[in-house]
Amino acid sequence: MSQPYCYTGCTFLKLCIWFSLMYLKIKCILLTGFSVEFPYSTCFHFTSSEKTWLKKKEYIVSAVVAGCFLISISLGFFRFNVNNKILHPEIAECRVIKTDMELEVLRYTNKISSEAHKEVMKAVKVGMKEYEMESLFQHYCYTRGGMRHTSYTCICGSGENSSVLHYGHAGAPNDKTIEDGDLCLFDMGGEYYCYSSDITCTFPANGKFTADQRAVYEAVLKASRAVMAAIKPGVAWPDMHRLADRVHLEELTRIGILKGNVDDMVKVHLGAVFMPHGLGHLLGIDVHDVGGYPEGVERAEEPGLRSLRTARRLQPGMVLTVEPGIYFIQPLLEQALHDPAQACFFNSHVLQRFRGFGGVRIEDDIVVTATGMELLTCVPRTVEEIEAFMAEGQSSAKSFGCLSSQKQ
Repeated sequence: MSQPYCYTGCTFLKLCIWFSLMYLKIKCILLTGFSVEFPYSTCFHFTSSEKTWLKKKEYIVSAVVAGCFLISISLGFFRFNVNNKILHPEIAECRVIKTDMELEVLRYTNKISSEAHKEVMKAVKVGMKEYEMESLFQHYCYTRGGMRHTSYTCICGSGENSSVLHYGHAGAPNDKTIEDGDLCLFDMGGEYYCYSSDITCTFPANGKFTADQRAVYEAVLKASRAVMAAIKPGVAWPDMHRLADRVHLEELTRIGILKGNVDDMVKVHLGAVFMPHGLGHLLGIDVHDVGGYPEGVERAEEPGLRSLRTARRLQPGMVLTVEPGIYFIQPLLEQALHDPAQACFFNSHVLQRFRGFGGVRIEDDIVVTATGMELLTCVPRTVEEIEAFMAEGQSSAKSFGCLSSQKQ
């Protein structure tokens, strides 16, 4: 026999009041840390027969609870002040210094992403599309490493596209045909359980560096090696950027693109013409992780340095990218050539040879240790290593893509 209507209405009323009191009680705990008992709350306990009836009407009870929830929002129960600043620096700092378990995950993301980059280097051929290389990288990371997502949109720039720092976005979706003589700058990293990797490899599409490509590549590699040799606890990250800039300017002078005194070039910020981005950034749960500018750490205003995502002194347990680069970006070059303070350092006839060159970036992930740093990335880096690896890959009978398709 069904319950009388008045009894049903009374039960619903008690249910609504009980839900409201529970909500207010939880809110008081969240705001004050103390549990509060409201007067007359014990009057709204349900009898055993009411509980039995409510169980039979679960869908109605759910609707009532949802309705009370919406009413509470409309009445403004959720409109209490939230302080988003108190814990932010503490949580950010927890993400800056990695635990041993976090480092193990980051080593794994680098291992798989490094292997995927090597597969791309073996598979690339003149006439392919840039997005084919992006697809192969993602396929390898997911198939071999269980890495369903990448840490960021893949940058697969070939030829002049290699001078576009964040190429690969929706407006330029890695859709150029790779041509003979192109340099490929592929900036890609897999993500595993939210932990990122960020690796850039630059190599010739046909497997052989030209003399100019080799000269610029080895200039960037020299800067990378110099920074890694200098990394240790206590070092200021802006000083590492300055070191990379100086090496670039010295090498560009040796190549003949620049002329004059390197100290004078530094004073007019000529390094930022060729490397307009920061040397690197913190890496972790986000590819550009938090904690770069805590209270007391100020951002520099000089060109190049102002693009740094952190200006901190290094500490053991920090994970960062080291990504020096030299790019021939036409608007920046034109601007420098029209600035008397900078134009005097250029050999215009040599620079002309590098118009349309693109760019070179070498990016590795490192962790700061008590005595120096640990390199997480493992890919061919010297010109000799790259050429030998690509020759071996192109001569092998089957690529990873072929083997994967045969398994299906």
